[in-house]
Amino acid sequence: MRYGVPAEPTGRSGRQAASPDEPPGADWDPSRHAEDQQSGSRGLRARSGSGSGLAGPDGQTPPQDPEAAAREICLRMLAAAPRTRAQLTTGLRRRGIPDEVIAGVLDRYEDVGMIDDRMFAAAWVESRHAGRGLGRRALAYELRQRGVDEATVAEAVSGLTPDQEYTTARRLAARKLATMSRLDHRTRVRRLAGMLMRKGYGAGLTARVVRDVLAAAGDADAADPVDLDAVLDHLGEPEE
Repeated sequence: MRYGVPAEPTGRSGRQAASPDEPPGADWDPSRHAEDQQSGSRGLRARSGSGSGLAGPDGQTPPQDPEAAAREICLRMLAAAPRTRAQLTTGLRRRGIPDEVIAGVLDRYEDVGMIDDRMFAAAWVESRHAGRGLGRRALAYELRQRGVDEATVAEAVSGLTPDQEYTTARRLAARKLATMSRLDHRTRVRRLAGMLMRKGYGAGLTARVVRDVLAAAGDADAADPVDLDAVLDHLGEPEE
């Protein structure tokens, strides 16, 4: 099964503390991924009947044939967008499907290749890096938010080479620098570095890229050290 990653909306978050796994900023704030459409859920309840009368986590009554219902829910969710096993599990639990039924259905879907977290993670990294310019830290965080295990996350982001990260980060920085001709050196540095760190690039790469793009643009102060502590102080602030 070929996986593709749909574009997801992002929003600006408030100031966050920087950490190795959760860099601050808006571009990679976890997206709220809809589990499925409400209209489909209503149709499923109508076909399934009243079930056992025991409500699930969302107050829904389990269907009379939970295995058939689980398969239908999974197919509908997968038709809307690729999903991880964890995302499907969450969606099924919300509809009152018992855990043992969930495990059996998802095991079968993994056996036939309809669920593949490794393929999902690889496609996610490729798509989000190419489309949004996200770095490894941001990509790893997004995958964790979707329930991908650490080993699979590490494997997926390892496919993104340092040269790829540098090339993408420099392209982003050069594009942004072209809009800042009237700004002073310190403001340029702060905004360029802040943008890259919000995208999930590490401190060392960020400092290197900022120096390189400023030098290429003829900035007389390009060789000055990049004060990343000052950048972190401004990450939560909107840009004028």
